[in-house]
Amino acid sequence: MNLSFYLPTKLILEENCVIKNASKFAEAGKKAMIVTGRHSAKASGALDDVLAVLEQEKIEWVIFDRIENNPSMETVEEAGEIAKAEGVDFVIGIGGGSPIDAAKAIAVLAANDMKTTDLFLNQFSKALKILAVPTTAGTGSEATPYSVLLRKDLQTKMGFGNPYTFPVYAFLDARYTLSLSKSFTISTAVDAFTHCLEGYMANRSTVLSDAIALSAITAFGKAIPSLGNEELTLEEREQLLYISMVGGVTIAQTGVTAPHGLGYCYTYFKDVPHGVANGYFMREYLKLHSEIRKEKVETAISALGFDNVDAFADALDALIGPAPELTAEEVEEYAKLSMMQKGSLANTPYPMTEESVLMLWKKMAKLS
Repeated sequence: MNLSFYLPTKLILEENCVIKNASKFAEAGKKAMIVTGRHSAKASGALDDVLAVLEQEKIEWVIFDRIENNPSMETVEEAGEIAKAEGVDFVIGIGGGSPIDAAKAIAVLAANDMKTTDLFLNQFSKALKILAVPTTAGTGSEATPYSVLLRKDLQTKMGFGNPYTFPVYAFLDARYTLSLSKSFTISTAVDAFTHCLEGYMANRSTVLSDAIALSAITAFGKAIPSLGNEELTLEEREQLLYISMVGGVTIAQTGVTAPHGLGYCYTYFKDVPHGVANGYFMREYLKLHSEIRKEKVETAISALGFDNVDAFADALDALIGPAPELTAEEVEEYAKLSMMQKGSLANTPYPMTEESVLMLWKKMAKLS
């Protein structure tokens, strides 16, 4: 058996975990940059809790609250310069995957003299300490080294990450997700599920990562009925936060596969939320892999509580709705752009050649 597993992040999932672990913030440094978007950190109550802890521990702080839904290289570059000028020694990402991903990029830029485009070379060997406080149950970024940024120059999103960009601590409190809308809850939950499913199918998967992923795949199947409700209980939201965290743990070991790479086009060109974009590809992705990984596909579908791929995909479609219609020209363009996602395509069991990527796009868009 060939097996390795590396997860240096201390994950704490508990109500009031930020307040209860104030000393962990003091361990991280003496001056923090808080990285957030404009609304979610405040609306969720997470920012108030973090500020209370920083005041209690006499830690100085500056705040950068201009992270976009899809953080751009330009924004993290600006924040990195501010972090340098302010002399911060750790970074706290509060929010969904975007602020936490941005916090990782800022932590690297603040610790190194480098161009922002050099992030994607993954050749840096230091970063400021990173703490993560998720306010959504979707990306699992708190448990991974990965940061995904918007590349306007390439008209897509691209990721980077190495052992230096794992958060040191992650504080998961389901109370911070109570203010999320139904649509956002669904989108982020589907994102978390696709991390688990893709990690389970990935070429880099192992016996251990499979066991971890299947626990969350099973939990997602049980959560599907409640995701259609207008209101979710705190216990239900804690289960979604668990699925998200496990999804992060999984892809930290395995990486993602084709749906993530292909879904970026929907996000960039059609402004489709990331999790929903991934979900659009699930039916055809699973059917494609039934040809070469039949046993794994059947195990995943069974864990979800369905009899076959179509039954599950129908339930998923009922949650996320239909994909935007695409022209043949758009499909051709998106297939070409998808080929830039070399890592996720190479990690996909079914060979992702130009021909098979185009085929997947056509089937998903119902053009063939």
